[in-house]
Amino acid sequence: MQHELAEILNILKFAGIFAPVFFILLHMMRQFLFLPVGLICMAGGVLFGSVYGTLYSIIGITLSSLLFYGLLKRMPNSLNRFMKIKRKIVGKRMPFSIGQIAILKLIPFIHFSLLSLLVLEITKGFKEYTKASVVSNVPLAFMYSTFGHYIFHLSVVWGIGIAAMMLVFFHLLRTKEWIVKWEDFFEKEKGKTPAKSA
Repeated sequence: MQHELAEILNILKFAGIFAPVFFILLHMMRQFLFLPVGLICMAGGVLFGSVYGTLYSIIGITLSSLLFYGLLKRMPNSLNRFMKIKRKIVGKRMPFSIGQIAILKLIPFIHFSLLSLLVLEITKGFKEYTKASVVSNVPLAFMYSTFGHYIFHLSVVWGIGIAAMMLVFFHLLRTKEWIVKWEDFFEKEKGKTPAKSA
């Protein structure tokens, strides 16, 4: 991971005054290059400092989320495929709240597109999706931009402490109510037909 971070830093250093633009574009192209979002945020913190690194990362991650939204709206088949994957991983459970999704985004090995799908699932329309994306992206951008340098040097005790705190917040920020659609509640099993009355 440190080697990849060094490569990203070398590429962005050559961009000169256009480095912020290239950095934001890198965030947008990240999902196609299979780069971890946290890694790019850390590079932003090193290059631009915690304030500008966080700001540029919020812009880049949000534009990446909007690109994901646009692609899914144009390709309904891809949306259905993503929804099937989401059901296999998450199952039919109470929808995550924005706070819970923001915490999940802090975990490096959780696929970012899946989390964008969770945001899409709990929002209605483009405006609400954009607002929810920005809100859930702020903790991710801030944490990795500001504290990215120290992540590699955290002791086991600190790591366990942070993980425990995240679990507590994840529980506290859960959705308190759950609206179930009529057809989901009375969903028929595939292949079974109702018995005919005599």
